[in-house]
Amino acid sequence: MNVTRKNIDDLNAVLTVAVYKSDYTYKVEKMLKEYQKQTELPGFRKGTVPMSTIQKKYGQPLFLDMVNKTIQEDLTKYLQQEKLDLLGNPLPVKNDNIDWNAEKIEFDFEIALAPSFDIDLGAIKDLTKYKISADDKMLDDQVARIQKQYGKMIAKATFESGNDVSGTFRNEEKAIDAPAQFSLDIFNDEKAVEKLFLGKKVGDVVTLNTKGLFADDHQLMDYLKVGHDDVHGLDINVDFTIEEITESEPAELNQELFDKLFGEGNVSSVEEIKEKIKEDAERQFETQSNQKFLNDVTESLLENTKFELPATFLKKWIQTVGEKQLTPEEAEVEYARSENGLRYQLIEGRVMSQNNLQINFEDLKAYAAEVIKKQMAQFGQMDPTDADVDGIVQRVLSNQEEVKRLSDQVMSEKMLNLYQEKVSSKVKEVTYQEFVAATYGE
Repeated sequence: MNVTRKNIDDLNAVLTVAVYKSDYTYKVEKMLKEYQKQTELPGFRKGTVPMSTIQKKYGQPLFLDMVNKTIQEDLTKYLQQEKLDLLGNPLPVKNDNIDWNAEKIEFDFEIALAPSFDIDLGAIKDLTKYKISADDKMLDDQVARIQKQYGKMIAKATFESGNDVSGTFRNEEKAIDAPAQFSLDIFNDEKAVEKLFLGKKVGDVVTLNTKGLFADDHQLMDYLKVGHDDVHGLDINVDFTIEEITESEPAELNQELFDKLFGEGNVSSVEEIKEKIKEDAERQFETQSNQKFLNDVTESLLENTKFELPATFLKKWIQTVGEKQLTPEEAEVEYARSENGLRYQLIEGRVMSQNNLQINFEDLKAYAAEVIKKQMAQFGQMDPTDADVDGIVQRVLSNQEEVKRLSDQVMSEKMLNLYQEKVSSKVKEVTYQEFVAATYGE
């Protein structure tokens, strides 16, 4: 291995790989002899083609291939031996003046080194950890939804407030022909839409404008069956032909409904239903609160952890890594788009190394087992055997994509536990609506 390094600065260096004729000449000659044994040409029997002909036909490609293999082997060994923490891959330095007949040929490669910095989790201040509670209105609304879901649907001749409708959205220009069934509370301005439906009968057509129709434009994809590229800012009229109007007669809150929802004898009153709804909702809220806390710590680390990046190198490297080579201008745009992601990858890696956060197989196996048990419980299998769970775990962990996904989740959990221990924060109890407002500014 003949590799030397010249440091340009703390983040950039040049590796020079020296390749000597003596390292590969005998290998090329050996391969040419093998080619000679196998080659047949007009006028020559197999194995009798002159070496000069074989050399002319195969010598240069074999020579270049052997040089390239020698370079790659030496680079790989050097990087493994030196344990360099690189950003991107080595980039060859263009050289049009190589003397391919020289006894020693040198090839230069630019490399970028990861910056050195420390993480101080104790320096993060003024973060809020939200404790989200399910308030009485949320519980009452959920009970009402249960009553409606399990209630009796009654056909109506004329639309009245609170009714549901079935029908079809149509727009000839956008080729929209989408059946749908809904309550008017799906719309961003429910009251305005309700005025258009009040008094309408089966067969009537209601015209709606799509701009601002939903709180999230992506719902247009679900209800109108339009493509993702069309949904943002879509401003067209769609005709909704009413095919059915129904009114829900709420289900009676009795023991029969309680048993259907929660199993026989597990719940015997509306108060107990609300307790279960509250427990389930707040468990889900905790997951959302934890994710916001992770996001807030991430933003704080990105804002307060300062280090330089080898930007010039990275922009050159970005030009080369895709299927299509980018122009310098395109690479500039891509670097600006991905810089924060790269910075957080480096920060996350440093947090993991400074705090010795690692994932072993037992961690992964235990986490997968818990996920599987929860999924089985959702389908009514409340007490699976260890053998059943272990069998599913083995199948899941034989899939590399699943292993990657679960590993990310395990590490995210470890990071959360670390941040909760090390990062100073104040706990604030809020309703879900208050949490949404604090998170999304709505």
